[in-house]
Amino acid sequence: MSNIVTPRKPSGFNEYLPGEQIEFNRLLDIIKRVYEKYGFAPLDTPDIELSEVLLAKGGGETEQEVYRFKREGSDTDLTLRYDLTVPLARYVAEHESDLVFPFRRYHIGKVHRAERAQAGRFREFYQCDIDIIGSNSPLVDAEFPVIINEIFSDFNFGEFTVRLNNRRILSGFFEELGLTESVRDVLRIVDKMEKLSREDIAEQFRLIGLNDEQVNRVFDFTSIDGSNDDILKRLNELGVENETFKTGVAEITTVIKSLRTMGMPESRFKLDLKIARGLDYYTGTVYETILNDYPQVGSVCSGGRYDNLASYYTKTDLPGVGISIGLTRLFYALKQEGVIKADKQSPAGVIVLPIAEEQTEYATQVAAKLRAADVPTVLYTEVNDLGKKLRYASRMGFNYAVVIGQNEVQGGNVSLKNLQTREDQTLAVDDIVAKLR
Repeated sequence: MSNIVTPRKPSGFNEYLPGEQIEFNRLLDIIKRVYEKYGFAPLDTPDIELSEVLLAKGGGETEQEVYRFKREGSDTDLTLRYDLTVPLARYVAEHESDLVFPFRRYHIGKVHRAERAQAGRFREFYQCDIDIIGSNSPLVDAEFPVIINEIFSDFNFGEFTVRLNNRRILSGFFEELGLTESVRDVLRIVDKMEKLSREDIAEQFRLIGLNDEQVNRVFDFTSIDGSNDDILKRLNELGVENETFKTGVAEITTVIKSLRTMGMPESRFKLDLKIARGLDYYTGTVYETILNDYPQVGSVCSGGRYDNLASYYTKTDLPGVGISIGLTRLFYALKQEGVIKADKQSPAGVIVLPIAEEQTEYATQVAAKLRAADVPTVLYTEVNDLGKKLRYASRMGFNYAVVIGQNEVQGGNVSLKNLQTREDQTLAVDDIVAKLR
């Protein structure tokens, strides 16, 4: 007898039981529906890109965190995509003459990172991205929180807050402090403010050359709080003459005004001067979304505006703005918190149960009528007593059982059992189709 290989998956790669996958797909469907509602076109690029293209920026941690390989007998150097933004940049540059700008696209797909697997951090995970390429309008920036608002309202995970800022506000203020040469480093440290102590952040500022006065002024500035209007008022009263700062304040003012015009509840968006987004390519509006009841989960949707998406692939300026929902990490975190339930083991809500084998033909006809009316339906085919059949139906999470015995066949009707309330009804077949549709 041959040896049995222990079934196991690689560390950091995810898979779900049926109930979990159904719930995960439900969330995916919400995201896709809302993205398309706002006019974003679907896009799918290869999981694998040429290494020289995908890693055009080169250096840094990225090259240490990718799956890179050559096919045996070939000189072709390939890498699994580690996000959806770089493939978008390549795609837009390659198809620039065929696209109509501003170009709106959404992309939902798996990405891969060869980092150390741990709780909540995976080597393969879904990202759900939208971007608008070729627009400089701050009105476009305002659409993204509105889209986030609709998606997370439909998720129904409780209240949430889209925290927003503008990188030009931060950069301009730091330039005013005489930190022009170290703006990028300061931004990266500001992005860590909620993860590290004040003492640790201050020490990092000092290590890049800030003096005590500059450190205190950065802390005072990023601590400005109050309502959105209060913060805008304070920014305008600071007397900062830097043009980058003034542009950032004007842009975020337009975004906030537009969010109100678009009907987004004021309680769900907040100007927060600590939001910096550590990545260098963000240049304008930036976003981070938190779940109010589960702040420990961290940002569940983030993004922002960038000046030039595809500078490594084309000389054409391609400004844009985008967001990404890391659905795999969000799903894991909320499952750990007990928010996500996976009780339903089938996408069907109805099961047809013939009591005995003699009623199978009639039961098959009933199931066919329900499916023809677009009612997802399972036909039970195993030979068991009714008690076992009902226990199966209950464990699978069906809402209704259509029970068919000899009396139902003779009467041309069915018995409908609500598996939540345990209520029974006898109905004609056409009536049950209408009810369950």
